[in-house]
Amino acid sequence: QVQLVESGGGLVQTGGSLRLSCAASGRTTSNYAMGWFRQAPGKEREFVAAISWGGGSTFYADSVKGRFTISRDNAKNTLYLQMNNLKPEDAALYCCATDKVGVRSSGWSSVENYDYWGQGTQVTVSS
Repeated sequence: QVQLVESGGGLVQTGGSLRLSCAASGRTTSNYAMGWFRQAPGKEREFVAAISWGGGSTFYADSVKGRFTISRDNAKNTLYLQMNNLKPEDAALYCCATDKVGVRSSGWSSVENYDYWGQGTQVTVSS
């Protein structure tokens, strides 16, 4: 079992930055890829970014590429998402999740490839 707890969300103006954290406890997550997803009210859950077990491979949704950076510190069992140049359309509940494998050649954005999920942290972007 893995417990994931996100933090770092909040209210920010358009163009601002936030850094989200996802702290894992229970089973170590260092052997597994991890990802960030987001869901805005009335919308489907959307893939944001993913990172392989060692951090050597990353994958981003086109909508955040160049603005968001995913990273991890396996010694701290923590996943991060640095979000820069935030836009109103980035506002959502951001959740982290653990993949079922350490690295993959495809399927990073598929919800069914992730097995443990956090409760999320809210990001609000004012225009």
